[in-house]
Amino acid sequence: MMVSRGPPAPGGGCLRIVTPLLLLASAAALRAAEIATPPACGKPQQLNRIVGGEDSTDAQWPWVVSLQKNGTHHCAGSLLSSRWVVTAAHCFKGNLNKPSEYSVLLGAWQLGNPGPRSQEVGIAWVLSHPVYSWREGSRADIALVRLEHSVRFSERILPICLPDSSVHLLPNTRCWIAGWGSVRDGVPLAHPQTLQKLEVPIIDSEICSRLYWRGAGQEAITEDMLCAGYLEGQRDACLGDSGGPLMCQVEGTWLLAGIISWGEGCAERDRPGVYISLAAHRSWVTRVAQGVQLRGHSQGRGSAGGSAP
Repeated sequence: MMVSRGPPAPGGGCLRIVTPLLLLASAAALRAAEIATPPACGKPQQLNRIVGGEDSTDAQWPWVVSLQKNGTHHCAGSLLSSRWVVTAAHCFKGNLNKPSEYSVLLGAWQLGNPGPRSQEVGIAWVLSHPVYSWREGSRADIALVRLEHSVRFSERILPICLPDSSVHLLPNTRCWIAGWGSVRDGVPLAHPQTLQKLEVPIIDSEICSRLYWRGAGQEAITEDMLCAGYLEGQRDACLGDSGGPLMCQVEGTWLLAGIISWGEGCAERDRPGVYISLAAHRSWVTRVAQGVQLRGHSQGRGSAGGSAP
C-alpha cells in the first residue's frame, strides 16, 4: 500500500503531525496484509485433474511433505499448521537431537523437479510421543516437527485436518495414502519422483490382529494402530513412505486418519500396512501443536471415505 500525496496542509505544524499518523496507519495496514488468515484444512485447491494411474496430480495432496535428511528424501509427513508437521517417530531414530540434519520440503509434487513454488524449511526441534520405545512396530510411533519459521500457504501448501471425536472409521472405508517411497522392495521411485497415491480400504482390527498374531501377551497390533490395504498384497506403502498420511474424506474434507508406521515387507500377502491412529493421539497432538484444525461429523455407515480430489 502507498500513501498518496494530498494537497498541502494549511499550517506547517499540522503537516508534521498528520504525516506520521498516515505513515503509522500505512504500516499497520501492511502488517495486517502480511497476517494471512489460516486456510481451511483438508480442502485442496485443484490446479488440474487426471483420472486413473498411480501418479498424483499437482497440488492434489497439498499437505504431504518430504522430510529430508542431509538433502535426500527420508520420510514423508503431513502439514498440520503453518509451523507444525506430523510424521513417524521412527524417522528420527538415533537422530532426535540432530534437527540440523533435517529439513522439510513442502509443495513439491515431483522431488526431482520441486519447482519455484516449493518451500524448504529447517527444523527447530522434534518431539516424539513420550511412550514411544524406539523399537520397530512400537505403539505411539508419532512425532511432531516444529519448523524454524512459518510456511507461506498456497494452492500447493495447505494443512490437513485432524478427525474430531465424531469420526469413526468402519471396516472397508476407502481412504488414500501418498508418498515418494520405493515402488517395490529395493526399487526406488524413478526420476522425477512424482508423488504416488493409492486407495486403500480400512481393515477390521480383529482381522489385522489375527494376521499379525505373535502369541499371547505379544500382540503386534496395539490399541492405537489401525490397518489398511489388501489381504492379497500387490498394493501397499513401502520404504520411504514412513510418516506419510492415511487420508479419509468426511463430508468433503480430508482428514488425517493415520500415519504410515510399519508392515512386514512391502505388499506381501496377508501383511497389510499398519498405521498409527490420529484419533488415538488427538489430545497429545492438539496439546503440543498450535493451530491444528479438527473436523468431523457423519456418523454411522459411510461416515468416511471418498474418491481422490
